Amino acid sequence: MSKARWLGWAKIEWLLTLSAFGLLATSLYLRRIPSYSVSDFQVLYILLVLFVITTGLREHGVLTYVAAHLEQGRFLAPKLVLATFFFSMLVTNDVALLAIVPLTVLLHVPRKAWLVVLETLAANAGSALSPFGNPQNLFLYWFYDVSFSRFVATIAPFSLLFLALLLASAFALRTDHVSGPARAAPKLFGKAYFYIAALGIFALAILRFLPLSVGLAVLLFALLADRRSVHVDYALLVTFACFFGFTDNLRVLLAGALTHSRHVFLLAALLSQGISNVPTALLLADFTPRWQALLWGVSVGGFGSLIGSLANLIAYRIYTRQTASSTWRFLLRFHLASYSAFAVGAALYWLLFVE
Repeated sequence: MSKARWLGWAKIEWLLTLSAFGLLATSLYLRRIPSYSVSDFQVLYILLVLFVITTGLREHGVLTYVAAHLEQGRFLAPKLVLATFFFSMLVTNDVALLAIVPLTVLLHVPRKAWLVVLETLAANAGSALSPFGNPQNLFLYWFYDVSFSRFVATIAPFSLLFLALLLASAFALRTDHVSGPARAAPKLFGKAYFYIAALGIFALAILRFLPLSVGLAVLLFALLADRRSVHVDYALLVTFACFFGFTDNLRVLLAGALTHSRHVFLLAALLSQGISNVPTALLLADFTPRWQALLWGVSVGGFGSLIGSLANLIAYRIYTRQTASSTWRFLLRFHLASYSAFAVGAALYWLLFVE
């Protein structure tokens, strides 16, 4: 691979490049090999199985099937916002946007950019409510060994408030008119139903009702009978592995802890604006037992800047590449709505948790 291609790859996979550099630099400085816990390897394994399942759902038309049915009838904008919110809880915010935003781009409706903005915010708000809605939630859920009910109860006010606000905004958009022929929903076959069942079964394993080993059946099926579903985001898995080692080195190097919930929340929310909420969760978890504040911080931090959540970047890339609309206008609308959501989320945390 040429130098230009290496530089291009490093630019695209900037998060992996940053984490690998941090791991190498701290390891050399400390002259130690970082230690990995069983929980670290469990998170990587769970992510791999979820990536395979969600890729299978996308490749075999399950998400497109649902999205095509949403396009029909009235209340298009609220239906798309609701679908994005609940898809994100089940198949992660990234996959939900990969399914919904391309459909939205093809619709003949007014105020399409605002609709994509609302879908992006809905993906972040919906994924926060589920332990497997996004990578940082999955990590925090396993790292702190939190019960499902306690996890959901902690973040429910955040997600439910934004669900109400986003639905109200969607109704106000008035994007019901869709011109052109109706989109035909794809037919679902055996492999699609396999991944639907696999998602439900593995969700029970994540919630600790079944052993995690049930995911091996999914990996084996994909390897032997459905190679397309094996083409997942391995770079993100390697990024997680590097960050696990990097944060272990930082724990030794700094030997400190964040003890006040308010400080944890603020640092997590603000740090997410610069390095995204996934690495923020991985970075701060070793320094604080305040998982509620950290969960709220990275959830609120997913709003705000385009970098706050990788889901934001996905929506931005899809919309700007597939439309002739002005990029700066979309960014202006996105940041206006997203920083407003950031302010509302921060105010809600202060109202509920700060004495």
